[in-house]
Amino acid sequence: MAYTFVIKAHESSHVPEGISAQKLNKHKPWIETSYHGVITENMDTVLLDPPLVALDKDAPVPYAGEICAFKIHGQEAPFEAVVLNRTSGEGVLRAKGPVDCETQKEYTFIIQAYDCGAEASGASWKKSHKAVVHIQVDDVNEFSPVFREPMYHASAMEGKIYDSILQVEAWDQDCSPQYSQICNYDIVTSDTPFAIDRNGNIRNTERLSYDKKQRYKVMVTAFDCGQKRATESVAVHIDVKPVCKPGWQGWNKQVDYEPGTGSKQLFPKMHLETCDGPLSAVRAMVELQTSHIGKGCDRETYSEKSMQKLCGAASGSTDLLPAPSVSTNWTASLLTDSGRDSDLIFNFDGRQAANVPERVVPQNLTDQFTIATWMKHGPSPGLRAEKETLLCNSDKTEMNRHHYSLYVHNCRLVFLLRRDFTQVDTFRPAEFHWKLEQICDKEWHYYVINVEFPAVTLFVDGVTYEPYLVTDDWPIHPSSIDTQLTVGACWQGGEVSTPRFTQFFRGSLSGLTIRPGRIETQKVISCLQACKEGLDIHSLESLGKDIKFHFNPAQSVLVMEGEDLESVNTAMAKVSYINSRQFPTAGLRQLHITTTLRCFGEDICISIPDIKALVMVLPPSEPRITIAGSDQLVRPAADLRGAMGVAPFKELRITSTVTKGDGVPFSAVYRPGVLEAMHNLDYCDVLVIGEELNPEQESLEIHHSSLMGKHLDATNSTSGISIYGVDSMAHYEEALRQVRYRNWRPATLTNRRFRLTCSELNGRYTSNEFNLEVSLVHNTAPVEHVNHMAVQSQYMRSVHHPLMVHSVNSHISGTPPAATVVVVICIAALVCIVVLGIYRLHSTHQDSSKSEEDGAKEPEMDWDDSTLTITVNPMEVRGHYTKEFPEKALSTKINSKEIQVSSTMPIPPMLYQGFPTHSFDLLQ
Repeated sequence: MAYTFVIKAHESSHVPEGISAQKLNKHKPWIETSYHGVITENMDTVLLDPPLVALDKDAPVPYAGEICAFKIHGQEAPFEAVVLNRTSGEGVLRAKGPVDCETQKEYTFIIQAYDCGAEASGASWKKSHKAVVHIQVDDVNEFSPVFREPMYHASAMEGKIYDSILQVEAWDQDCSPQYSQICNYDIVTSDTPFAIDRNGNIRNTERLSYDKKQRYKVMVTAFDCGQKRATESVAVHIDVKPVCKPGWQGWNKQVDYEPGTGSKQLFPKMHLETCDGPLSAVRAMVELQTSHIGKGCDRETYSEKSMQKLCGAASGSTDLLPAPSVSTNWTASLLTDSGRDSDLIFNFDGRQAANVPERVVPQNLTDQFTIATWMKHGPSPGLRAEKETLLCNSDKTEMNRHHYSLYVHNCRLVFLLRRDFTQVDTFRPAEFHWKLEQICDKEWHYYVINVEFPAVTLFVDGVTYEPYLVTDDWPIHPSSIDTQLTVGACWQGGEVSTPRFTQFFRGSLSGLTIRPGRIETQKVISCLQACKEGLDIHSLESLGKDIKFHFNPAQSVLVMEGEDLESVNTAMAKVSYINSRQFPTAGLRQLHITTTLRCFGEDICISIPDIKALVMVLPPSEPRITIAGSDQLVRPAADLRGAMGVAPFKELRITSTVTKGDGVPFSAVYRPGVLEAMHNLDYCDVLVIGEELNPEQESLEIHHSSLMGKHLDATNSTSGISIYGVDSMAHYEEALRQVRYRNWRPATLTNRRFRLTCSELNGRYTSNEFNLEVSLVHNTAPVEHVNHMAVQSQYMRSVHHPLMVHSVNSHISGTPPAATVVVVICIAALVCIVVLGIYRLHSTHQDSSKSEEDGAKEPEMDWDDSTLTITVNPMEVRGHYTKEFPEKALSTKINSKEIQVSSTMPIPPMLYQGFPTHSFDLLQ
């Protein structure tokens, strides 16, 4: 706002006496035509150029030549003019109040000078011409810079250098350019890959990486040109955007799997980024790589025989690579690797082989038989590959004919079968060739050759393969030369100076078996090689209809195809891992995902990087197998002579518990943190402690009927008995309770001690050692004064109903001496009859009762200390005999002599009727 005002100078009204006022004040005051002034805001003095001075030609005449005032004419100009010296006409321009540059920077107004007039009253004053005054208000740096935004956001693409990612802006309320302009910006945050120029443009000083950091926060301040700093800094958020790279996003590099949790999704939040490419089809393959675990994946590690029983295979197979032992010592010299969860693996390095004993060699290989084995094999070394023999049946001496063999040659599997002239005399198929990638891929595979001559079928991991080449040959001429069956090489017994092994195998074998007379079904083959872990699809029914998927037989490879990207993303989120083993092998499993995208009119349009992830199978809660029961068994020596002997483990109890960590929800069985687990066992061994069994007088055995309906077998020797096979703990309990110990000459034996241990997963988990002692009680000393009276046979028969004794209640006031003698004689006769009957009836009763036992409940008669005592008291005047007795031993006590009596034998009434003065106190 500009102000315009006029200052007039007034002449003084004082005139000399006698002279008229008009004549005295003849001239007007004079001032400059324009003035320029400067005032600093919040100050009151204006610096004018030129100075404010009014002149009058009437000087030195008083009043007329003096300057009395300066007047300002304008629109409320905030200034006033003050006369400093009336004579000299000097004046000053002042601000009437605070002047704010931010309100108004300049003022323009009119000023006039007035003289004092013609006389002292100030009348007839004169004013000068109007002069223009221009005043500029000088600024003071009183305000700090302020940013226009409370916060700034920007984004930058990774890998790119920007000239300016964004611009920040600050402003200042000061009015002057010096103090209102922002001359500089600065980044307060240290160690950031950003810089800012004086105009507020932020740029990156290095290429940003989304993987390294996704967001930066930078604090920025500003300075005005007076170097006054902003009171508050402003925050600048810069998001790093990844370069749009086609690929899978939202997946974890490792997934933890807890045993027993069923199926777990591997990539629940994974989706495919295609950068808006026009897709027509998506194909994804998920592969679970478990080649480092066992025989290619997590399988059951029970013995080959146990697995065959579990899978329902036909019996009669011969294991050519059993675990080394006293009876199977031909594998003792081979290299074994049992470090993988108790899998028994034999490693052949081209120098090891074994001759199979003639007693073990399968006989009568007819037109139907099966050969099965696990094999891991790689390419043969050297330019010229030689034959590598797994199994060979050749001449033992004189000649070098191969009757049948299985070998690898140039990554081809060949089965040779030469017939005898006694079976056929025509040109027949003899060699069957298969060319497969699996033979040399250094991975475990399960090979089964079913022979139904002349047809031969190969199964690899449950998949059927027909031979690509079959060559014919003449049958072998009959001879009396013995043959030698070998594993890991072929025996060359003839045509060389020294018989030796040739065509050594390089690789690993496990579970090599031959079953003559029958071929294996595909169902059993699939069961024997089945993996217990693999890929799965969670909620299969929720997959879209446009999604096609396919599993390989082992469920280690899943292929999914679809045209809609969202459907494929949904399907991939449902891919899961599952392990059905109760005690799986802990450790890492690798996951590999390969993806192919197709665009309209193109074969492959976008390249998707492969994904490598891991599944960590956590260690399972290890079971604690506990065997409990009575560790002492006392039996009469006669029980051991019976046909069934005694059952040492009839009160046996097998339990298994696992300990869970804190925070695992469950219902405690024994105490918090412990669960009772039901699982299978694979063998239980009963060993004799001390001297081995003497087969001429004792045995430890189990009847075959006790194993019926179970997956169990048993073997026994002088060292003990072994029950084996994969079956439940309950079935093992039942079988062990039927184990019998017999000794038909126990006269010199006082006790026998046994030790029982059980195992799960070929010894991966073992039970406690349960020790039991069987003690023998021999017959008591003979009774004195025994009268060998003959007893009628009708009272010596074995009777199985409870003993009934009837009482006669007679009252006689006195007993003559003659009657007393009769009583004593009768009592002596009774004792003799009872003692003689005990010996004969006890033997007869033991044999007859044990032959009728069913073996499940109380298979032998138990003798204990709860005996029945019959006491004859001649001084008693009353008798009472009515009581029923269980089938337990009785004792007759007469004159402090105790005799054992069988309670199954009734006491003849004729022996006690007519003697009312005697009483039988029957004590159970």
